Amino acid sequence: MTPAPIKELISFSDFEKLDIRVGTITSVSDVEKSKKLMKLTVDFGDHTRTILAGIKQERENPSEIEGKQALFVVNLPEQKMAGEVSQGMLFDIGYADKQLPCLAMPEFPMPNGSRAG
Repeated sequence: MTPAPIKELISFSDFEKLDIRVGTITSVSDVEKSKKLMKLTVDFGDHTRTILAGIKQERENPSEIEGKQALFVVNLPEQKMAGEVSQGMLFDIGYADKQLPCLAMPEFPMPNGSRAG
């Protein structure tokens, strides 16, 4: 793989607008109206959210990520896709570079809701 060029510089204040948090994936279920999306239920410590992620075709068994912690962008507007509502975005590694994506995960267990940055 040849790494993509670095994107245009942003200000630190732009970066600070992103709210990236650790959450534990408590369940993974199918989104019947989609060939790509799976519905993740994610525990953020003080609340739970539904986050849709395009992982259906990336993994032989998408349920294998249940119980794992990962990073999520939580301050995006809710988005309706395939008849379901997504309340954030899974922060994964590799998809943009056409690699088999993997979860962006903490090195060791962290409290749900911990912020990245």
